[in-house]
Amino acid sequence: MPHQTHHYGFLHDTLTKNRFNESRSVVYRAMSSLSALPPEVTQAKSQFTHCFLIPEFWGDIAKDFYWKSKHTGQFLDYNFDVKKGEIYIKCMEGATTNICYNVLDRNVHERKLGDKVAFYWEGNEPGDVMKVTYRELLQQVCQFANVLKSQGVKKGDRVSIYMPMVVELVVAMLACVRIGAVHSIVFAGFSAESLCDRILNSQCSLLITADGFYRGDKLINLKVIADDALQKCRDRSFPVQRCIMLKHLSKEVEAAPLVSQSPPAKRTCPDLQVRPKDGVKKIRPVPWNPEVDQCWRSLLSGASDECEPEWCDSEDPLFILYTSGSTGKPKGVLHTVSGYMLYVATTFKLVFDYQPDDVYWCTADIGWITGHSYITYGPLANGATSVLFEGLPTYPDVSRMWEIVDKYQVTKFYTAPTAIRLLMKYGSEPVQKYNRESLKVLGTVGEPINPEAWQWYYSVVGEKRCPVVDTFWQTETGGHVVTLILSIVPAILNESGEELEGPCEGYLVFKQPWPGVMRTVYGNHQRFETTYFKKFPGYYVSGDGCRRDKDGYYWITGRMDDMLNVSGHLLSTAEVESALGEHAAVAEAAVVSRLHPVKGESLYCFVTLTDGVGFNRTLEAELKKQVREKIGAIATPDFIQNAPSLPKTRSGKIMRRVLRKIARNEQDLGDLSTLADSSVIEQLFLNRCCGAV
Repeated sequence: MPHQTHHYGFLHDTLTKNRFNESRSVVYRAMSSLSALPPEVTQAKSQFTHCFLIPEFWGDIAKDFYWKSKHTGQFLDYNFDVKKGEIYIKCMEGATTNICYNVLDRNVHERKLGDKVAFYWEGNEPGDVMKVTYRELLQQVCQFANVLKSQGVKKGDRVSIYMPMVVELVVAMLACVRIGAVHSIVFAGFSAESLCDRILNSQCSLLITADGFYRGDKLINLKVIADDALQKCRDRSFPVQRCIMLKHLSKEVEAAPLVSQSPPAKRTCPDLQVRPKDGVKKIRPVPWNPEVDQCWRSLLSGASDECEPEWCDSEDPLFILYTSGSTGKPKGVLHTVSGYMLYVATTFKLVFDYQPDDVYWCTADIGWITGHSYITYGPLANGATSVLFEGLPTYPDVSRMWEIVDKYQVTKFYTAPTAIRLLMKYGSEPVQKYNRESLKVLGTVGEPINPEAWQWYYSVVGEKRCPVVDTFWQTETGGHVVTLILSIVPAILNESGEELEGPCEGYLVFKQPWPGVMRTVYGNHQRFETTYFKKFPGYYVSGDGCRRDKDGYYWITGRMDDMLNVSGHLLSTAEVESALGEHAAVAEAAVVSRLHPVKGESLYCFVTLTDGVGFNRTLEAELKKQVREKIGAIATPDFIQNAPSLPKTRSGKIMRRVLRKIARNEQDLGDLSTLADSSVIEQLFLNRCCGAV
């Protein structure tokens, strides 16, 4: 795709030189009216937006990939209108391919990238490292694909993967798709109940897991959790017959190394122990059920490293990934082969201005869609070298990320605003200990980024020389849908479903599909139609609120279910959080609603202060004034609570459901299995505002 690369390289240079509208680069955005941009950027942006709408653009991209058979008929066929019949999206019908072949075999045999590093793996402990080349990765994937076949896994079967951030996780998912099986990866921070629910919903025939892993200095006994989940499955009359376990911590000395550079011996699992009443610790081994469990490396040792790929139809299922639903029951988002492959490969290449000598690092977990699309499939499809990180940004110290950037000479860095705000608390010194001269592009993902975090990221981390690429997308979209470079025909609707023009605020929707959009909710197509298409027939409904300003910038205001109706006025929690975050004393803020006898809902704000700052009435008054001045009197918070820490999942997402319960003094908090630190709950209840009854 040389012409696309040339256009974006030109645009990248323009962005770097002009630094236009920096104050507006603090949110996810796209442009519908491009008058605010320099003419050369406007032209390039228009070319990309136009290209993404025409089949010829995707047809040219498809030529770079291997197809066992070509597609027939139109490139993309769809119906977004429930009034006209069943919702469907079909891409390249008639074509057959294999995504594993395209991300590995094609790179090794056709592009001659066999000796290029695919992943630098950086373990939780500094010094626990390895690297794997494309050739080595292909060999390991073929071996494990043969292992799966020997266990009876065949095309169309679902396989559950519950593993830490190790190279074998990538091997497992690619081995599945090589033989046409459908992987369902469950984030390794989820509980046994969550894992059980996902296994049951997708009717998985096999589970792949590991003995355990360290997250910082905390041991996660993964196999214990997995066994609990399998028992719950048996209790619900769905016995999973086979479980393959990787010895990640209890490393086998005799095992052949995965890669050319073998890591040092890992710590064993010291926390797999019982504490009887006498207080004496008794070590017990990793739990093992010989009727179900099998050892990864034992199975691998006798497997061939050649495996013919299973050729799949374009619309065959690729993977299922569960995301939260408004009903509380997770939705199994289903993505299919060809459209997803083309979309993540292309968005990775264009949005990050990928070049062959780049070292790219996305800090997400593969258990989330960001890891699927922009750690595994997108980078590998382009033959990229990536960093795969097992640890935490603050372990063993708060300089860890910048140490890794220098160590591997990372050029493209993609992380979440949550991580940026976390590291901001410690100031610039931990960042400036390292030179970071290799960095060229910075990216953000997962949530709206507040102005202070963006400025710190741009000025301190990127030293005002690296463009910041804000990306808006979802598990459902498969890849980026609104960025500075491209957008997929967004529109803003009011409650009546009317498209709004000019400056406005309402529901963010998309008017037509793109190759990477989800195809259905696994096993429940009616839920798919109801959730995304029923409210506004003819549009894909993102579920997010959006404001378009006078310059045509789109400001994502947060989930519509994170909107508050105060005296008849819709307020975005994200907007209030951003206003609070602009105060120098505030490191992080979270806003939820409380019922109000007059206004309907009121604003209850939790604020985490920067180090050394105390909470008092004067500061509280300043914060209320700040919100009033930034947004308006209607947005003045009713309550502001000091929150030394916020309840977060292990992936760093704030658990607003829990905060709403605390704000309302409701002691039944529901399932807290995904909470990273349960000790924060008691403190938050103790700190509740006196007037919040």
